[in-house]
Amino acid sequence: MKKSIKVLVIDDSALVRQTLTDIINSDDQLKVMGVAADPFFAAQKIKAHIPDVITLDVEMPRMDGLTFLRTLMAQYPIPVVIISSLTQHGSELALRALDLGAVEIVAKCEIRNTKEHLDDSKIRITDAIKAAYMVPVKRRSINNISPEYPKVKKVEPLQGRDIYKTTDKIIAIGASTGGTEALRFFLTNAPATAPGILITQHMPPGFTKSFADQLNTICEVTVKEATNGERVMRGHAYIAPGGKHMELYRSGAKYFIKIQDGPLVNRHKPSVEVLFNSVAAHAGENAVGIIMTGMGRDGAEGLLNMKDAGARTIAQDEKSCVVFGMPKEAIRLGAVDQILPLDDIPRKVLGLF
Repeated sequence: MKKSIKVLVIDDSALVRQTLTDIINSDDQLKVMGVAADPFFAAQKIKAHIPDVITLDVEMPRMDGLTFLRTLMAQYPIPVVIISSLTQHGSELALRALDLGAVEIVAKCEIRNTKEHLDDSKIRITDAIKAAYMVPVKRRSINNISPEYPKVKKVEPLQGRDIYKTTDKIIAIGASTGGTEALRFFLTNAPATAPGILITQHMPPGFTKSFADQLNTICEVTVKEATNGERVMRGHAYIAPGGKHMELYRSGAKYFIKIQDGPLVNRHKPSVEVLFNSVAAHAGENAVGIIMTGMGRDGAEGLLNMKDAGARTIAQDEKSCVVFGMPKEAIRLGAVDQILPLDDIPRKVLGLF
């Protein structure tokens, strides 16, 4: 098979550049067309030959990745996969990079060329590059900065109010590439009285907590990274931690969350399939399933199981998706009751309760 996707690797670590090159070139569809130790060298290479996808470290000498990304989006709108450390600062920079136009995140800890971790590393990195390649990146102004979202003042519910009662309704959402913005839109339009919301967003370990914390400051609902054994409550949204699967289970009249390790499912961990299957088994007709933008087929069969169990099911439409992969597969299987643009999903879903 011809290597059709040309990749430029930008990282100040020679070891990371070599390991990424080995991993990328091991895929039949990908080829590293060049490497650069910093954005200045990268700019020279881009002027000579424009790559299809760039992998970009956000913390580098001479010019930081965010400054380079902003300049790149104004001159050469090329899909970018961000390479970031697991520190709080690194994860915050990665999320800012998504706001500036980057389309995927890979954790530096995943760039491992050891025998023990090679298969999982290859899957995550090559899939992220292929997903980025499918994204139609738009040119942005050089003055473009990360958007400032209005902060929401939380109202602490009093003990005994309805928000502390068990909820027999569940909203389950699955998303991948482009999902951070889609989820932000949905959650900022969800009232504090919304049913419990369980979310699996394909994201590496270390980034889901920063993502949840960021959303929590701008949403009426309480948004948090899910923890094992916690009870699902109304007015709360729970994001599956990166690198772990999240499931719903029921004990009596109450719903709880199970977080566990395990193999990749549909090439992902966390997997939307795992979440949706558990919601089908334990919530059935008391649930609504939503499949959003993303590459691949993760969640399609799980959504069908939810529908067969009596749940309402919704897919984001092609026009509003960054990548119309996961919703398309669910629609193809007959798993979807309604296909809606992103703008209409919160109103439609929350109107069901």
